[in-house]
Amino acid sequence: MEENLKKEIVQHITKNLLDIQILTLINKQPTWGYKIKKQIEATSGLKIRHGALYPLLKKLESRGLITSQKQQQGKRTRKIYMITEVGREYLKIYNAVLKNKYLY
Repeated sequence: MEENLKKEIVQHITKNLLDIQILTLINKQPTWGYKIKKQIEATSGLKIRHGALYPLLKKLESRGLITSQKQQQGKRTRKIYMITEVGREYLKIYNAVLKNKYLY
């Protein structure tokens, strides 16, 4: 029972706070879209559609929370996403809100 509830909560958080999940992953290490998708799927058990992920990455970039640059890796060119200082501040405030430091 507890394991099912835990899985349900993780999936709910992932669905509704995908932007936070992405920022948290990128904050740990700059990475590319497919790897973000696979890491989120592995931790949440949810399947993330490319049609949901890439528009969200673009939105985060337009908000100044992440940046990207193309890098050649072997024969592939990958778009690597990195968190900005604004993105780090966003995560810091988000975590403070969770710890009830900013209740309105």
